[in-house]
Amino acid sequence: MELAGEKPFKCELCDKRFAGNGNLNSHMWIHTGEKPFKCEVCHKMFRQRGHLTMHMRIHTGEKPFKCEVCDERFRHSGILNRHIRTHTGEKPFKCDVCTKAFRCRDGLNEHTRIHTGEKPFKCEVCEKMFTQSGNLKKHMATHNAEKPFKCEVCEKLFTQSGTLIMHMKIHTGEKPFKCEECHQRFSRSGGLREHMRIHTGEKPFKCEVCMKMFARSGNLHMHMMTHTGEKPFKCEVCDKLFNQIGTLNMHMMIHTGEKPFKCEECHQRFSRRVGLNEHMMIHTGEKPFKCKECYRRFSRRGALNEHMVIHTGEKPFECEECHQRFNRRGGLNEHMKIHTVEKNI
Repeated sequence: MELAGEKPFKCELCDKRFAGNGNLNSHMWIHTGEKPFKCEVCHKMFRQRGHLTMHMRIHTGEKPFKCEVCDERFRHSGILNRHIRTHTGEKPFKCDVCTKAFRCRDGLNEHTRIHTGEKPFKCEVCEKMFTQSGNLKKHMATHNAEKPFKCEVCEKLFTQSGTLIMHMKIHTGEKPFKCEECHQRFSRSGGLREHMRIHTGEKPFKCEVCMKMFARSGNLHMHMMTHTGEKPFKCEVCDKLFNQIGTLNMHMMIHTGEKPFKCEECHQRFSRRVGLNEHMMIHTGEKPFKCKECYRRFSRRGALNEHMVIHTGEKPFECEECHQRFNRRGGLNEHMKIHTVEKNI
């Protein structure tokens, strides 16, 4: 007599055990690559009959699983279960590194790659690697040059409808995503998520060389170039090299004198948007950057960073002549005058 929980059927290749011979036979197709179940509509092959059954619902449109809360219907129970969590708020899949939680295992797996740096999806054209298949798909559009979505205002073309929708907010000025801490508004949910890390202090991106943490993956990528010494972007006027294209573009304004960002209050102009944003806080009185030690507030992140050395005792600015260190760049600049005078004597 077969006992409950007993698994007498063993795979000779990987030693996995099964309760029934049929289960073992189905499992063996993983090793042999055999896919005996074929879709008669699109000819896609499957290892298991159940997978074919679920696939057929794509063609038939059948959605037998219904959400009892909102009546939305789904092709299979797994998607329904995942959807239910949008109503319950349940997030059972937790990251072991930063304890962030997710509604589905796929979300956790994608998030984990932030910490591991794994990029399993490769572009076959330029060999660039990506953490998510969706990002690879978006990237591929840059190679085929197809841009079917056109902005009716400025006629700029886009590879995806979603990118066009985000672009349109430049013309409409729409910023539907609002920070509940400082009330700053954003045109993209991703912009709000990144901004929130200012308030939470969350820095999920870690440099594996020096263990420094960053709030944005882009900042980590730029930081890595300080270890590699890589500076791939060159100024064609003065041959100065930069580790990012944005820094080169800002540098070019030194040569062109261009200041495209204008304050609507006092008409002062700026070469960088961040300079305008910081300047606008003079008019609004906004101070979104708060010290977690003494709760003093600042209008600029740089001012907060300078202030923090009071609490940390850090002296990041070093004199190249005598190696004396200072907690503020202004202190170093004042000190350097001593050496300038000495050299002129």
